[in-house]
Amino acid sequence: QVQLVESGGGLVQPGGSLRLSCAASGSTFSINTMGWYRQTPENQRELVATITRDGNTNYDDSVKGRFTISRDHARNTVYLQMNSLKPEDTAVYYCRVRSWDLTLYWGQGTQVTVSS
Repeated sequence: QVQLVESGGGLVQPGGSLRLSCAASGSTFSINTMGWYRQTPENQRELVATITRDGNTNYDDSVKGRFTISRDHARNTVYLQMNSLKPEDTAVYYCRVRSWDLTLYWGQGTQVTVSS
């Protein structure tokens, strides 16, 4: 089992920045891919960015050039640096990890609100 604890959400003005963190505990040796997803009340949960154990990254087109995902293996933590935030980035952001046996684990979610 893997437990995930997210932090770093909040209210920010358009053009501002936030950094999300997701710390994993438990069977962290089993983790392969870590990533961030987001969901609004109107939409399904969607991919934001992922990073593999080897450091390969993948981003949704809507965040390319603005968001950066990174990973600290020693701390079993994944980060999402979000710059140039837009109102349409407002959502609940969820951390997700996938283990080598393809089991998925989700965090509890953290609210990001971009508004003036």
